[in-house]
Amino acid sequence: MYLALLVIFLQCSELYTQEKVFTFNTVEIQVQPSVKVKNGDPMSVVCHADISKSTDFQLEHNFTIFKDGKLVFMTVSDKEDARYEVSVARSSDTGDYKCTVEAGGKTRTSDSLHVWVQGMTKPILTAEKKEVLEGEVVKLRCDLPEEAPPLYFFFQKTKMNSTPQQKYVFEAHRNFSVMEFAVEEGDNILQFDCFGKRYVQLGFETSEHSNKTLVTVREPFIKPTLSAKPSSNITEGDRIQFECSTVVARMRDIEIILQKNKTILNSVREEKVLKYSTVATLEDAGEYLCKVEQGRASKTTKLNVHVSELFPKPILVASMNKLDENKELTLSCSISGFRKANFSILRKNSNGDIWLRNSRNLTMRVNVNDTGSYICKAEVKGIVKESKPVRINVYAPVSKPTLSVVSGLPQVVLGKPLRLICRSATGTPPITFTFYKGNEIKKTVINDTYATFLDENIRQNGKRGYKCDARNNHSSGVKTSNILNITVIVPIRNASLGSIPYGEVEDGSETAFLCSVNEGSWPILFRIFKKTDDKVPLFEKNEYADRVMWRKEGMSRQDTGTYYCIASNQANVSVKSHPITINVILASWQKGIIAAFVLIPIAGAVIFTSWWFLWKKKKAKGPSMEMSGSALAANSTSEKLTRQHNDGDYYSDSVENRHSIIRGHPDAT
Repeated sequence: MYLALLVIFLQCSELYTQEKVFTFNTVEIQVQPSVKVKNGDPMSVVCHADISKSTDFQLEHNFTIFKDGKLVFMTVSDKEDARYEVSVARSSDTGDYKCTVEAGGKTRTSDSLHVWVQGMTKPILTAEKKEVLEGEVVKLRCDLPEEAPPLYFFFQKTKMNSTPQQKYVFEAHRNFSVMEFAVEEGDNILQFDCFGKRYVQLGFETSEHSNKTLVTVREPFIKPTLSAKPSSNITEGDRIQFECSTVVARMRDIEIILQKNKTILNSVREEKVLKYSTVATLEDAGEYLCKVEQGRASKTTKLNVHVSELFPKPILVASMNKLDENKELTLSCSISGFRKANFSILRKNSNGDIWLRNSRNLTMRVNVNDTGSYICKAEVKGIVKESKPVRINVYAPVSKPTLSVVSGLPQVVLGKPLRLICRSATGTPPITFTFYKGNEIKKTVINDTYATFLDENIRQNGKRGYKCDARNNHSSGVKTSNILNITVIVPIRNASLGSIPYGEVEDGSETAFLCSVNEGSWPILFRIFKKTDDKVPLFEKNEYADRVMWRKEGMSRQDTGTYYCIASNQANVSVKSHPITINVILASWQKGIIAAFVLIPIAGAVIFTSWWFLWKKKKAKGPSMEMSGSALAANSTSEKLTRQHNDGDYYSDSVENRHSIIRGHPDAT
């Protein structure tokens, strides 16, 4: 029985499991009535899930709809469709839509669908004031209440019969914007409107223009009037008076300014009239400007004034423009076709003109300090005119020039450039200096007091005489310097050192060192060094020759070593020779003494040794003759003689053998 119940339970469970099997076929998103919707129309976004089930059973669906990745709708339903209703579509509803369906732990997402809501709502424009004064500003506000940022707002100001003036503002976070327009001179009735734009699919969508708003402009004051009395056409010396006036609604902050060429001549504040007068000159001719300002409002009026010439500018004439000092100069001032004037002659100066005489003519004897510019002035009816300046140059003669070498001494090293300077102690500049090498002109320089010349072509056997000329505008002419002779110093080349004797020198003898050069200007400084003491020369001499000899007496063992010489002259280039080696050896007599000290002891030793052997032999023979009666002595002697006879090679042996015999018989002595 229990087994039957278990079988029935398992079969029911299997049937129940089979009933809960389902799968997503597709999930789709649609927009009704179309993916292109007109702004203001309703639209529906429908998410549909196509699901296959093993049996017909209820399945709960979680629907989520996104726009541009942001959640806009969510619902739970047992149906396979969900609908997101938008009653009034706006351009902000444009975007990419997709939906996601989740059921029974399974999730499926639809493809993306782009929806375009065409058109934008009409913006609303409001003005802060309907009536403004010139110089004030009009404040505007443009609203797109049903649109979502970011948005562009465009404002337009239109005058009567003119092209609109446009400004725009980008608003990233709000659906309205504000703008100000300045009210300018001449504005009367102004018309304003606005419109909006938004960025959609690589392009811009534009709204309708807003309502048009009219703003009336009132003048705070009328355009000023500018007049000149007695007339705008006058003659030099006449007094002219300018008058500028206006009519204002209120006097506060009103200002009237009179200008000529941007220069302010006069101004008044909180008054209706400005007056300005002056004695007319030719410089007063031109355009005058009267400007009235109040706040931001500004109005102007212009007036042209013509001034006729009373008399022309005077002319100053000089008898000479360039003259020697102590000469006479006459200056004459005149006015063409006009004689009745007060004349004065002056000299120009940076600290103020220097008056010379109240006259049309001036004669004076000049000196160098009178060089400068001169003018004359003429005065008629209070009008003063000045002539063009006349330049007068007074010249002092140049002194005899001096020519010298810039470095000081009249010499130059072969291969090096030579720089000369020519000076004149006195003389009015500009001075023309001319340099000569021999009789050939090398260079001409115009300067104030000196000039320099660089000769880079220095040769050992070339021309060495230089001179220079100096002249200015003085009538005395050219002055010539003395001839400057230049010594060309040839640098030292190839120094060598030798010695007599060479190599080995006997102790106590004399050695001659010879230092010589192949080329070089005299005097030459010769110095001989030993390598062990390079800082202090052993010998030093300045010689007017290309060689020098140094005799060193009493050479000793301490003089053994390496020697070299250095030669230099005024070219300041030192040349070092190759080194030589000197070896000091024993003298002949020193060798004899040493030999004597060595050989005499040896000879003495030989003689002593020979004597000793002879004495030994003699001593051995004497006792045998004296002791012949004694048998014991005879036997002893006979035994010794027999022993000696047996050593018959003793006397013929070498000294070495004899020494070994002596070493072998220590008692023989």
